[in-house]
Amino acid sequence: MLKQKLQQKLLQKLSPQQIQMIKLLEVPTLQIEQRIKKELEENPALEEGSDYEDVHNEQQEEQDFEDNDRDQEEFTLDDYIEEDDIPDYRLQTYNQSRDDEKRTEIPFSGGSSFHEYLESQYGLRDQTEKQQALGEFIIGNIDEDGYLRRDLENIVDDLAFLQNINTTVEELEEVLEVIQDLEPVGVGARSLRECLLLQLAKKENTQPSEQLAYSIIKNYFEEFSKRHYDKIISRMGISEDELKQAIEEILKLNPKPGGFYSDPYSKLSQPIIPDFILEHSEEGFDLHLNSKNVPELRLNPVYSEMLRAYSRQKGEKKQMRDAIVFMKQKIDSARWFIDAIRQRQNTLLLTMNAIFEYQQEYFIDGDETRLRPMILKDVAEMTGLDISTVSRVANSKYIQTHFGIFPLKFFFSEGLQTDSGGEVSTREIKRILQDCIENENKRRPFTDERLTEILQEKGYQIARRTVAKYREQLNIPVARLRREI
Repeated sequence: MLKQKLQQKLLQKLSPQQIQMIKLLEVPTLQIEQRIKKELEENPALEEGSDYEDVHNEQQEEQDFEDNDRDQEEFTLDDYIEEDDIPDYRLQTYNQSRDDEKRTEIPFSGGSSFHEYLESQYGLRDQTEKQQALGEFIIGNIDEDGYLRRDLENIVDDLAFLQNINTTVEELEEVLEVIQDLEPVGVGARSLRECLLLQLAKKENTQPSEQLAYSIIKNYFEEFSKRHYDKIISRMGISEDELKQAIEEILKLNPKPGGFYSDPYSKLSQPIIPDFILEHSEEGFDLHLNSKNVPELRLNPVYSEMLRAYSRQKGEKKQMRDAIVFMKQKIDSARWFIDAIRQRQNTLLLTMNAIFEYQQEYFIDGDETRLRPMILKDVAEMTGLDISTVSRVANSKYIQTHFGIFPLKFFFSEGLQTDSGGEVSTREIKRILQDCIENENKRRPFTDERLTEILQEKGYQIARRTVAKYREQLNIPVARLRREI
């Protein structure tokens, strides 16, 4: 049975210029240069130049042909922005969306990718056409840490369904052995244990400590991972000194062989280009955009004159009319783009100036203890911008200071009350927590309960579960796994 229902729906209407602005806010310096270059190539009405023509200068000349397109069409946000482009911003540490919760590092655009590096090596091996296809598929399933997390049984099904290739687990095992022989050593492992064994197997194992390390990982990996050193000593009949030497060999291994290639500071990655530059001198601070490779833009005067000339003609030929409409569309698009770039620059500077003002004591010398608790809402209130706009500016942007280059997200953190009634950044709490753990007795590392007591003695009222959360965010294991002999 059909039912009629009256429903009201509130849509935010945005002009094309506003759409351009929203998209361009998120783009970092390197990509904005590429975006401008692309626009210059595609739009003949746009050109480089400092003599920017005011967008209202040609209103009179355009009256002759604007009758049929005076009403500018409006679009909803959904027409231009995918759902994933509108994150659900939080007002908490780093102000991440739910989609970002598992991502603790800021993404960097890389050079030659990790998978391309593996494929180039695998292509040099003597393989059949089928083995080549199987190898490329397996490499495609290797994650950024260098591990093959997907079971070979599932890969058999994937190949049959997706590529119509019939294979077996045994055949994939043979191909995987070749992949595990590639660089970096340990790549293609299905577990940490296998990864370490692959690396130890590559060694000559001429030293007793190397042989013992291999035996420990192969036969007593569970005891080793849980730091049950007494059990290893007892079951293997070795001394504490021999165990120490074996552990030293194991600690030389890389638990994430792919990490170097996905590391933003590796040789295979592009360098970070800061979006802002903060210079410090005796006169004070100078904050400006890094726009040396971002050209100034203007309307092409030749193209504008052509439009005026065509518009003055009284001919009604369809060909003439189409030419006028085409040129007007290009000029309108160029104007929108110029204004969007200008608004982007202004919004970036407005936001960064607010961050600088809020964290000015920190920018003097980079002392993290001077960082004030700051969330998106604080900057939004200072600038009058929307919280989502501030978040878009802070996303993937960097500032160059006299003491290093930092992502803008670095300056955001929650606050915590102290006994004296003041407020301290959670970043400072984490620093103190890390210092405590680095200086602890590794034979008897601090438990989370003891770390909580230490922080409370220092005047920071913090719960044990919060200490555990900060420890995990610092990628520090629990006390049992930090114990050394």
